[in-house]
Amino acid sequence: MALRDAEATRSRLIAAARRAFSNNGFERTTVREIAGEAGVNPALINRYFGGKEELFAKAVAIDLSFPDLSGVERDSIGRTLVAHFFARWEGREEDDLLRVLIRTAATNEEAAARIRAILAEQVSSMVEKIAGPGRARERAGLIATQILGLAYARYVLKLSDEDVAPETAISMIGSTIQRYLFAELP
Repeated sequence: MALRDAEATRSRLIAAARRAFSNNGFERTTVREIAGEAGVNPALINRYFGGKEELFAKAVAIDLSFPDLSGVERDSIGRTLVAHFFARWEGREEDDLLRVLIRTAATNEEAAARIRAILAEQVSSMVEKIAGPGRARERAGLIATQILGLAYARYVLKLSDEDVAPETAISMIGSTIQRYLFAELP
């Protein structure tokens, strides 16, 4: 029973942390606020996670859930990937965490490290599957410049659909990502 209670408490803390970090960002979120929302003593954050930074890392563990690209025509993969990110950013509340990471990364090393880990683990792996192992990490980094730049413009600078229409971004940035995936690198 105690193990289940501990797991339930950890889950409540992670859920509360996600909401707090999403609403307030890393810097303005306090351990007391998270614990209060979870209905537990703030000391449990240190006990279960080691501190705010470690809880942040657990709370923003993000699976980019790339679509299966095996059936996508090669010439459409770049656009498909950009459309995937738009769907994630615009459609699911839990993907607020990706926006939080992007907003927070400029001033918080933990958030920046989390983004680097996502790139190294998930984007590089996806690139390797569709473009082969040759320079997959470098190609993933190039892709990140476009995707993170788009996300920053839309969700930090708050450029509207009139400023950056999704259809236009999918087409134009998709073409750039297509080159990053398949063009010969210098």
